[in-house]
Amino acid sequence: MQHLKIFIELTRLNKPIGFMLLFWPCSWGLAFAYSANQNLNLFMKYLILFFFGSVLMRSAGCIFNDIVDKDFDKKVKRTKTRPIAAGKISIERSFIYVLSLCLIAFLILIQFNLHTIWLGMGSMFLAFSYPFMKRITYWPQLFLGVTFNWGIIMAWVASDNSINLEIITLYIAAIFWTLGYDTIYGSQDMSDDEIIGLKSTSIKFKKRIKLFLSLSYFITSLLLLYLFKNYLGMNFHTIFLIFFILSLIYQLIKFDKRNTKNYLNLFKTNNYSGLLLFLSIIFIG
Repeated sequence: MQHLKIFIELTRLNKPIGFMLLFWPCSWGLAFAYSANQNLNLFMKYLILFFFGSVLMRSAGCIFNDIVDKDFDKKVKRTKTRPIAAGKISIERSFIYVLSLCLIAFLILIQFNLHTIWLGMGSMFLAFSYPFMKRITYWPQLFLGVTFNWGIIMAWVASDNSINLEIITLYIAAIFWTLGYDTIYGSQDMSDDEIIGLKSTSIKFKKRIKLFLSLSYFITSLLLLYLFKNYLGMNFHTIFLIFFILSLIYQLIKFDKRNTKNYLNLFKTNNYSGLLLFLSIIFIG
């Protein structure tokens, strides 16, 4: 039982926001493909496979991130109780968990076409490179956006076996979405990160952070409105898209540098944002 508790802490399975933010972009890509091919059976099958793949890869990524960051985590109030940093589990056992999760994820990946498999292998490289980004650049959130939204491309290719400008536009919109919400998340640790020498967009733009968030979310909204301009009207697609944009505006209104305790709640709001955009794309068809 104790091992199970540590495993859940390691993988953040008790904090589903992480794997949901990885899953929603996958669902957007699948929903967009479904609007074109109307293959419900394929859509439902792939939706389930991408969900479990998201859970597995997010879990593996969390463990690997904690292995790489163990010395930093000990110095940050929010992370010092994590299992590896607190010495509750060995590095060796943690690596075994990472390899096991990746193996199961690979078994899911090979259910797709060859192009999707290659894209999935590429995403693993991105995922395991991310923990090092905060050491070398003030833009780890941008790298996370490239990584976390890769599922949009994978989902489209799995369904359509091609890539077009529309899906690339959705991918770029999602990158700016991630750039915004992860800057909010990173704002929790700015003081500690500056002391120990880690970098983030939260630190880089700390004097103009609300402006940076506004610009990121504005670009997301603008790209989505451009992408779906032919579908806008008196319909459910437009209603849910408006609510998605309003959820971003809500975060901007509530973001206050004097109230750091609210950052985590604002970050979690993006789970609803992801759902709203998924519903919007579903109703295109």
